[in-house]
Amino acid sequence: MAQKGIFDQEKLSCSICLDLLKDPVTISCGHSYCMSCIKDYWDEKLEEKTHSCPQCRQSFTERPVLVKNTILAELVEEVKKVGLQAASPDEPYAEPGDVTCDFCLGKKLKACKSCLVCMASFCEQHLQPHYNVALLKKHKLVEATLKLQENVCSRHDEVMKIFCRTDQKCICYLCSMDDHKGHDMVSAAAERADRQTELGASRQKLQQRVRDREKDVKVLQQRVKAFNQSADAAVRDSEEIFTDLIRLIKKRSSEVKQQIRSQQEAQVSQAKELEEKLQQEITELQRKDTDLQQLSHSEDHLHFLNNYPSLSRLSESQDLPSVENRPLPSFEEVTAAVTEARDKVNAVLSEEGTKISLAVTEVDVLPLQVEPRTRADFMKYSCQITLDPNTVNKRLSLSNRNRKAILMAADQSYSVLSDRFIERWQVLSKDGLTGRCYWEVEWSGDADIAVAYKDISRTGTRDECGFGLNDKSWALRCDSGGYTFKHNNIKSSISGHWSSRIGVYLDHKEGTLSYYSISETMTLLHRVQTTFTQPLYPGFWFRSNTGGTAELCDLS
Repeated sequence: MAQKGIFDQEKLSCSICLDLLKDPVTISCGHSYCMSCIKDYWDEKLEEKTHSCPQCRQSFTERPVLVKNTILAELVEEVKKVGLQAASPDEPYAEPGDVTCDFCLGKKLKACKSCLVCMASFCEQHLQPHYNVALLKKHKLVEATLKLQENVCSRHDEVMKIFCRTDQKCICYLCSMDDHKGHDMVSAAAERADRQTELGASRQKLQQRVRDREKDVKVLQQRVKAFNQSADAAVRDSEEIFTDLIRLIKKRSSEVKQQIRSQQEAQVSQAKELEEKLQQEITELQRKDTDLQQLSHSEDHLHFLNNYPSLSRLSESQDLPSVENRPLPSFEEVTAAVTEARDKVNAVLSEEGTKISLAVTEVDVLPLQVEPRTRADFMKYSCQITLDPNTVNKRLSLSNRNRKAILMAADQSYSVLSDRFIERWQVLSKDGLTGRCYWEVEWSGDADIAVAYKDISRTGTRDECGFGLNDKSWALRCDSGGYTFKHNNIKSSISGHWSSRIGVYLDHKEGTLSYYSISETMTLLHRVQTTFTQPLYPGFWFRSNTGGTAELCDLS
């Protein structure tokens, strides 16, 4: 930056752009401007008949001819050179986003400090008085900041040096005499001192929490490592076990195939041997028949009589097994036996597969999660449930993409299936639930909102297949009189806010099943704490002949 002892930079600045003159020109009144600045200034005022000086306002009838001022141009270049020399690496020019010195003229230097008393920012050169002048030494200097205006009251344009504890905000002296009169007020410095003590305690708490979280991270990393190792071992061991199982099945398949082929070979060999004997006897009989035919045509009576006894005498028939009136041989029973074995293996694999899946979901790397508290929290676990048409009783009709069940006045035309409920007006969902799940049901009339194991009886007594009347199901009965909960035929009366919408939350692993009344608020009606051994299937039961509906709500 140019020093005032050599050049007064302000006098070499254009009063239009406020920067050092570029291509300086001087008009007849004596004032100088950048050539482009004065041209643009006059071009913007073309509608005016005269042209004036932006500084002294002297008017000219004709637009003055602009001629470059060579002396000023040389002086400006000297100022630039001196300025570049003065701007050391410790005093760089400000760039976009930097705090600029409020006292630099022309191109500004980067500010190094801001004064909270002067409410201005200074470069290293203009800051020197704050180090040398006794009065200025008392001013509060901080690192250069663009936020100085935050310390100024927007209403009174005064520095805010007072803190109102009543309103918990910084104010100026005039505010303390006006809107905040009578409030508990202290100086900003005093409040800062108190808050500084609190800050120390807060930092200690934060640092302790950081240490706790770092410890948690280490534990979590160890758990993840152990979890990954266990998972890899389980995959390796399960692959070996299933490989052994496949090998055993293949071995048994090979044995059955060998048995069939051996039996086939033995029986076909016996059949061929019998066929050869039968063919030999046929040939012998046909030969005798030919001889008898020839004898019948002989005209020599003596020849006929001498040969007939020997030719007519048949040899005794061999004692060969009879093949008449026997069913055609078939290995269908073998196929049926293999099919039965396959179905049994499939049933075992299905049952054991469910146990395996449950065992897999019970292995957690993370600690127990906090149970949801708000409806928004529950919505994170919402699941899409559809009802299974193969389970629906004939008195029920499904609609809305198999998400709504309606009790009808007469039986519907459904095929007979092993999964269909016969005695009770019930229906189960298509898929079983494990983990954390949440769904809501809109009901009318009367309805039991239930969950059950898939193997609950479809026929039999009321207790065997009715939801809530056995150890395989849990049911909340809803009607105009309120709510009742049942499991294993044990009844629990519930007093709670009546609503036509019920929320159901299942945490399968933790063994919790919760029912909520949903209206403007979410109210817990009943919670079950137990151990679930199988996936749970949501379902409905309509007990009254007066009608009812239950619909799974769309929570997406």
